[in-house]
Amino acid sequence: MEDYKKKLGGLADKLKKDPPKTPIQEVHPVKSVEEPKEAEAQLNVWIPKSLLKQMKGYGIDHDLSLKDINILALQSFLNINLKTSTEIEN
Repeated sequence: MEDYKKKLGGLADKLKKDPPKTPIQEVHPVKSVEEPKEAEAQLNVWIPKSLLKQMKGYGIDHDLSLKDINILALQSFLNINLKTSTEIEN
């Protein structure tokens, strides 16, 4: 029984003397690859208040900014009208 108490006492002393050896993990930030952005220009337009309210509501529902909605709308408009104008010419 005394050997058991000595072993436990020795273990307790050893644990008190030696700090626990925990592995140290290095944290490296993730490097994101940024896509090159196209140069931007400013566009100011006056639109009806009701249309602005609709745009804001759509933006909230679909998590889009007013800028994104405008870009999507203009791209869609131009794609449709450019296709129809080239079909008329041919």
